[in-house]
Amino acid sequence: MASISAAVKASSAASFAHKVRILSAHSPPTLPWGIRFPHRFSTLTPSLAAVVVSQNDLAAVAAPAQQQQKQRSGRRARSGRVRAVATPARAPRSPASTGSVKGAMTMTEKILARASERASLEPGENVWVDVDVLMTHDVCGPGTIGIFKKEFGEDAKVWDREKVVIIPDHYIFTSDERANRNVDILRDFCMEQNIKYFYDIKDLSNFKANPDYKGVCHVALAQEGHCRPGEVLLGTDSHTCNAGAFGQFATGIGNTDAGFVMGTGKALLKIIGEISVSGATYKSMEFVGSTVDSLNMEERMTLCNMVIEAGGKNGVVPADQTTFNYLEGKTSVEFEPVYSDAQARFVSDYRFDVSKLEPVVAKPHSPDNRALARECKDVKIDRVYIGSCTGGKTEDFFAAAKVFLASGKKVKVPTFLVPATQKVWMDIYSIPVPGSGGKTCSQIFEEAGCDTPASPSCGACLGGPRDTYARMNEPMVCVSTTNRNFPGRMGHKEGQIYLASPYTAAASALTGYVTDPRDFLM
Repeated sequence: MASISAAVKASSAASFAHKVRILSAHSPPTLPWGIRFPHRFSTLTPSLAAVVVSQNDLAAVAAPAQQQQKQRSGRRARSGRVRAVATPARAPRSPASTGSVKGAMTMTEKILARASERASLEPGENVWVDVDVLMTHDVCGPGTIGIFKKEFGEDAKVWDREKVVIIPDHYIFTSDERANRNVDILRDFCMEQNIKYFYDIKDLSNFKANPDYKGVCHVALAQEGHCRPGEVLLGTDSHTCNAGAFGQFATGIGNTDAGFVMGTGKALLKIIGEISVSGATYKSMEFVGSTVDSLNMEERMTLCNMVIEAGGKNGVVPADQTTFNYLEGKTSVEFEPVYSDAQARFVSDYRFDVSKLEPVVAKPHSPDNRALARECKDVKIDRVYIGSCTGGKTEDFFAAAKVFLASGKKVKVPTFLVPATQKVWMDIYSIPVPGSGGKTCSQIFEEAGCDTPASPSCGACLGGPRDTYARMNEPMVCVSTTNRNFPGRMGHKEGQIYLASPYTAAASALTGYVTDPRDFLM
């Protein structure tokens, strides 16, 4: 589904006058979905901001009250109350628990109002918000720790040892001494601070020997129950917006901001009201509609993950029963989802009929360099890469396996598989693919001639040291399910990266050219 969000970026970064194309292979072919933009948000220090979108069917701006009641039903609230399961439908929906409000608010406005203990928020205001979770990893963690110690003192303690989540994931399986030292710094700090959620790795020769190690931070955050509706989650990685799939405010921040949050648990936001010509820049995107409702959590994560490529600071999907089912057994922390009011103000409201959309790719060297996959059928490729927080989840590998299974052929170019986390790796080897006669993804990949699934990590998505698995050390053409294709992103600065969905990536591996997956699936 990487190409879905890449296509969204293509239109949003310009002027939203162009039609947004979205790969509909994961979605029912006749269902509509939409995006809406409210006010912009930004931090007064480096770059913290937010964006919101709302619910629609083809002509509706807000979801029916009955659906909203269904979404809220049966969940534990922060106050300890249990929401009614069979409350009669009401219209319009009343605001969530943010006190008496001056006017209708969007979901993101409600989350930030509650986090700042305000009844409402208005454009132009500066607000301090309480942060529920701060995440950092091996690339930015050492810098964040350094700033924290410089500003708060060598003996300072983090504001809450259970709200700081530290996940090594980027440059892990390498002999590079500097990369390994970064993980050592994280380990020393977590021992000093008694950080509860440090997903450490010590034995690099066998990731399975490290039960605490998870893999890619954005997927691990979700799998380990750190993503919860209505909360504020900040991380030192631009794709932290991935967590917006859970109906929360989630965005990436710089090391300076993170160092301050680490010491205080607070972040300063400025709410910006004006509209720019930069599409979703500093805005919040809220994805709604019957197609969005039909997506599972991993598909919703892909959608929100790519919001940053549109310049957005946050992408959200309203929490519903799919969300609650996913979180069952993953967290004991009480949470209370919020939803946009029917009368909430949005900068823009966009509606799309997915039955008219086709598979797309993002050509080099930008996620907004969009083209239909079938228009690139003459582009010869050297390799295929399936992995990352965007395209390395269980559903992504299932999608690729379905294409290989339908073709019954072997790949014509090297095809690298990098599961996002240990759980995804286990799923590849243990869960039968529907319609395969009991075969797992790993069996189908082996029959197709793919490379053996690698140790879970960010892998070559960010290039990394030269010995990083599947890194492009020579100028090559690669079809990848990752999220960025800037020069040098996956290694060699002259490499060419075509961003695509797992379906398109698998189809391209079978032909050696950029290929529309419908050639095999239809």
